[in-house]
Amino acid sequence: MGCLGNILWFIFGGLISGLSWCAIGVLWCITIVGIPIGKQCFKFASLAFMPFGKDVVYGGGGVSLIMNILWLLLGGIVLAIESAVFGVVCCITIIGIPFGMQYFKIAKLALMPFGAQIVYI
Repeated sequence: MGCLGNILWFIFGGLISGLSWCAIGVLWCITIVGIPIGKQCFKFASLAFMPFGKDVVYGGGGVSLIMNILWLLLGGIVLAIESAVFGVVCCITIIGIPFGMQYFKIAKLALMPFGAQIVYI
């Protein structure tokens, strides 16, 4: 199911979601100070392109909290709102519910990406 889900996901919305993460990552990488944040965006773009069969584990400490607050103010809100809106639209139909749940997973990640790790299930 993961392979088929990822193919359908990529065709019907994953490309837009992944490119959004890449665009934010490029904007962060323009400055030297933002390169670590941009690298984090590119890491999570892979999840946005193909989310089925992957999960996000949250952890971290004080530094992650500070970085998440900075991230939220300077770019995370846009990605979170985009993913949440797409998730609601997908959940309108019964067939779209698995895709909506993946969008909600990405929206949560967009709110707190630092201290998060992608694990394969």
